[in-house]
Amino acid sequence: MDEKDQIPKQKMIELAHDFVEMGVKAVTFSGGGEPLLYKPLPEIIDILAAGGIRIASLTNGSNLKGKIADAFAKHGTWVRISIDAWDDESYVKSRGAKENDFSKLMENIKAFTARETKCVLGVSFIVGQENCKHIAEVCTLLKECGVDHVKISGAVVSNDAAGNNSYHSSIKNEVGKQISAAQMIESERFKILNHYHDLEERFEKKYNTCPFLQLLTVVGADQYVYTCQDKAYTESGKMGSIVDRSFKDYWFSDESQIFLSHFDPSVKCGHHCVSHAKNVAIHEYLSIDQEHGYFV
Repeated sequence: MDEKDQIPKQKMIELAHDFVEMGVKAVTFSGGGEPLLYKPLPEIIDILAAGGIRIASLTNGSNLKGKIADAFAKHGTWVRISIDAWDDESYVKSRGAKENDFSKLMENIKAFTARETKCVLGVSFIVGQENCKHIAEVCTLLKECGVDHVKISGAVVSNDAAGNNSYHSSIKNEVGKQISAAQMIESERFKILNHYHDLEERFEKKYNTCPFLQLLTVVGADQYVYTCQDKAYTESGKMGSIVDRSFKDYWFSDESQIFLSHFDPSVKCGHHCVSHAKNVAIHEYLSIDQEHGYFV
């Protein structure tokens, strides 16, 4: 991907209206960059929300302020901030941030959670060898800032599951202790979501269609449609361009339908997949009765 890519404002407005007309239920803003730096975003959120679409975002939280924060406080269902540091010094080291950026981020969080809003503010804390001894510490800090929950996940350092699990083997016990300590401070308003676990040793898929592909897709900043977040900005995940046509026209085109019908995860997806468990469950339902597909 080209880090300078961004969807032009008029194309984004077109997309928003397409999503409303197509009956899309929810839109998540994320990126290979920081989505909350996209200046037209408040206007786009207003269009989507007026059309009954739920709004969410994955973000580093640095720009969760001003008009952007206003838009999410008013219309957002959830916002999740990704963090792998516990103080200013570690934030500089892990993100190349400026000296006081972590403190500024905490102030953004406090200001947002102090609002009268129904938008859930969560944090995704990515655990690696550098920060594994600070999980309980950062969870305590985030609780004090008013965060609703902290999702604790292991850093994925390789598409090779065995190598990834080997990386975490030396810190697994410490992480377990830290998570247990963090869970001690849970309350009705603050929850710890423990997603730290070994990856499956094999990534092969035993099914030949991807049901989730038709439930959740990605529009990239390069104005290409991709199968999913795991394959965004890859050739194998590239479905088609919407530079010279609307998303709606593309999605219902023969080109799109042919791609959907021929996409085979057992061939294309020999890697970690966040939707794998969901696809397995959907295929189990469909194996019992194809009519179940209408209720998934």
